[in-house]
Amino acid sequence: MTDAATYETDRNHHDARMAWRAILSAFCACLIGIGLARFAYTPLLPAIVDAHWFEASAAAYLGAANLSGYLVGALLGRPVAARISSVLTLRIMMLAATAAFFACAFPVSFPWFFAWRFTAGIAGGALMVLAAPTVLPLIAPSRRGLASGVIFMGIGAGVALSGTLVPLLLQQGLRETWLGLGALSLLLTIIAWAGWPHAVSDHPTASHHATHVPKRWTLRALYVEYALNAAGWVPHMIFLVDFVARGLGEGLQVGAEYWVLFGLGATIGPLLAGHLADRTGFAAALRFAFLLEAVAVAIPAFGLGQAWLIASSLIVGAFVTGTVPLMLGRIAELLPHHPAQQKVAWSLATVFFALFQVAAAYGLSFIFARTGGNYGMLFLIGAGAMVLALAIDLSVAVFIRTPREHAQDHDS
Repeated sequence: MTDAATYETDRNHHDARMAWRAILSAFCACLIGIGLARFAYTPLLPAIVDAHWFEASAAAYLGAANLSGYLVGALLGRPVAARISSVLTLRIMMLAATAAFFACAFPVSFPWFFAWRFTAGIAGGALMVLAAPTVLPLIAPSRRGLASGVIFMGIGAGVALSGTLVPLLLQQGLRETWLGLGALSLLLTIIAWAGWPHAVSDHPTASHHATHVPKRWTLRALYVEYALNAAGWVPHMIFLVDFVARGLGEGLQVGAEYWVLFGLGATIGPLLAGHLADRTGFAAALRFAFLLEAVAVAIPAFGLGQAWLIASSLIVGAFVTGTVPLMLGRIAELLPHHPAQQKVAWSLATVFFALFQVAAAYGLSFIFARTGGNYGMLFLIGAGAMVLALAIDLSVAVFIRTPREHAQDHDS
């Protein structure tokens, strides 16, 4: 082998190592910002009330503080990164989420706790908007589905940890649990610190070719589809455990077991979805996801038995995280040569997602109260949102086509 060939091989290996090192950093960011900062609060909520840190109603508002902060973080993440760079913003947000864990170990007052839960939400929203788009340009297009699946697997890992690590930490005490989560978050931040790409351009660059009008409409439809997905997941994310425990009369222990299944699905979902997308393309994989989600979300409404409910928990959990890389990849398909526009589009999609998720959470809670606890209606509404997302996507594919797609049809 010549010196030139050896040098080229070594450089390729080095680039591959750097790319997967960056993927690990993005995985840690998702694990901290969403997996732990949001989902670890769910099993902590009863402990906070039992320890008399806050009343039940106040503790619920603290959960809402994180969702509100997430929306703010999704809105501000990209503008902040444009000023100080994506890498610096990512590091600051991981430190902010870590600080929030340590601060919540001390219930100084309700405003103190609310502010730190809100801060954790801001960090989560910004990390969600910035982490993957910062890293994925390093990855070959044919491998981006798998790479994004690994990145967003961090969310599912957080769900799984929330059902396993948190109960173990709570045996040592509530304050110790928050401190333990802070220590874990700090460790993940240290692991991720040096893995981010060194040179990332965050300033929008002018393009010689404006986005075609059909593509703009396709992107707008995609934002709505992602938002409808967020609404469709809410019945499982909020009501699944309660449905099993009280609606079916199985008790909290059995309900918690279904949440573990949901978490297992959320852990493997991004990998499976990314693997599928690498073979079928992101558009086809996304449509398949919408169809399967619609069926899975509706299952609890029909009382089909334990096996079907297990399948529903696993499938919906898988796509809560698995749809994220599919959506990001679909945006990249629509804007293949416009990395700056991809970041803008992903930021907008995340904002739509956050808005609809909050609205659905409040709306379905209102419907649940007004219907005397009708769980079946909630799951059917969620399935309807998924069906509508699929219908919009298929309609856009048929009626709004890009010039490139027309040219492909003409050539064939």
